[in-house]
Amino acid sequence: MPKANDAGPVLRPEIDRVGAETLERIGSAKAFNKWMFDRLAPWVGPTVLEVGAGVGNISQFLVDRERVVLSDIDLEYLKRLRTRFADRGNFGFRKLELPGAALSDDGERFSTVICLNVMEHIEDDVSSLKEMSGFLDEGGRLVVLVPAFPSLFGTLDAALGHYRRYTRPTLRTAFEKAGLRLRHMEYFNLAAMPGWWFTGRILKKELIPSGPLKLFEKMIPLFRWELLLPWRVGQSLIAVGEVRQ
Repeated sequence: MPKANDAGPVLRPEIDRVGAETLERIGSAKAFNKWMFDRLAPWVGPTVLEVGAGVGNISQFLVDRERVVLSDIDLEYLKRLRTRFADRGNFGFRKLELPGAALSDDGERFSTVICLNVMEHIEDDVSSLKEMSGFLDEGGRLVVLVPAFPSLFGTLDAALGHYRRYTRPTLRTAFEKAGLRLRHMEYFNLAAMPGWWFTGRILKKELIPSGPLKLFEKMIPLFRWELLLPWRVGQSLIAVGEVRQ
């Protein structure tokens, strides 16, 4: 596993490469990204800080918000975000590292902080949750999406520099230790579990295969019906927290 310093994990060059290529491949899955955002949208307010925005796969659905700040630790990603959303006057951009994030000089706060597929890359997730909660307005919400089920951990996770996959109890405990009141938790993306397990545990690949991803993308309208299942599991966990008053 990668080592960590005060700014988070020290990523090997091959992890950077795998991460960048994975973002590009997921970025091409437009129906998947829209499905993910639709599951988060009920919790997203008018002003948003997105932590770890990457290349903007989810940021593109925030253009109608009153104020959006996109952040990342990677300066190249920030450059791409500035170019992609250059015509959006309601968008701002900043470098942000977790843990170790500091509020901006003007003390800007947000109704929502979004952190998607980031916490698993950070060794000290509790401190990072605490710091993100500091960016919230009173009554604001922290919306987190993380990979679920440690049993799915394989070469895909290792190549991306993941420290862990979460369970409901471990994610709940992290929120509690960070001083957050858990408002909501649910699984997301049942359909991807077999493919992630097979690719990472059996085939031992480091990248999501493009062919199966294209097929998966075509079947998103069917996968959306998972909400109707009486019980659910999923490749990811969504959690929504509020700062305890």
